[in-house]
Amino acid sequence: MLKKSALRRILTATLALIIVSILYFFPNNKTFNNIKQTTNYIEVNKIPIYLINNDNYLVRTSIVSNINEDLEKVKYLISALTINSEIIDFSKEFLNIPKEQEEKLIESITYTLTENKNIKEIMIFIEGSKLEYLPQNNIKLPTTLTRDFGINKVYDLTSIKDISKTTIYYIGKNEDLVYYIPVTKIDNNQNNKIEIIIEELKSSPTYETNLLSYLASSVKLLNYETLENSINLTFNNEIFSDFNDKNILEEVKYSISLSIKDSIHVEEVNFLVDGEIISTFSEK
Repeated sequence: MLKKSALRRILTATLALIIVSILYFFPNNKTFNNIKQTTNYIEVNKIPIYLINNDNYLVRTSIVSNINEDLEKVKYLISALTINSEIIDFSKEFLNIPKEQEEKLIESITYTLTENKNIKEIMIFIEGSKLEYLPQNNIKLPTTLTRDFGINKVYDLTSIKDISKTTIYYIGKNEDLVYYIPVTKIDNNQNNKIEIIIEELKSSPTYETNLLSYLASSVKLLNYETLENSINLTFNNEIFSDFNDKNILEEVKYSISLSIKDSIHVEEVNFLVDGEIISTFSEK
């Protein structure tokens, strides 16, 4: 976690760079192509970043950088959120953000910065004062912002008691670029989160047809074991996209792994069939 003083210096001085531009530059296909081309030709680290798409979803994509220091990564990410945009005064423009986009802005900042494993929570300051409410919606924010705040929230509540949050990563596409769309489902489902994730990804989303999952309905999660920093998932052989080569689709592996990592905070997800590790997902 970054110290509060460091976050205050960073977010007071540079958060103005995000503002409205984060909400509008991503739908541009030119931006998609620039990210894609850079990723193809530069051998450097990929840094996850959450940006809004044409369907008004915040999506997980990545930019490239050779920066390794946490503080510099934060500055770089904030700067990257304003590609092709002008710098705008934060105190003035934040109040003018469309009401329906306010929460998206907070979600984007929170999820982008907490992708760094050393940043567990953040505090946002505007001109030296801590942001405690969304200005237009008057929604009170938590004392510190974590991934538990949720992203692209969908509510399906039957009671105000026993509320559960589970974030599922679906698949989105723009031309030949694949990205991942996290949706936090807020409901009263008290089942195990691992089982919820697998069952959700096996089912075609009924509330939005533009959220995709490539996990076949015939796939069965036979067992799972949570270790200190990893989890072992044992499936039947229907998990394979190719039975002869024992391949698992990258989109399936990423959808499952990203969803699980948001739920139980492991660094590594192992996929097993018949007691053998077939594939491993890790973003160490």
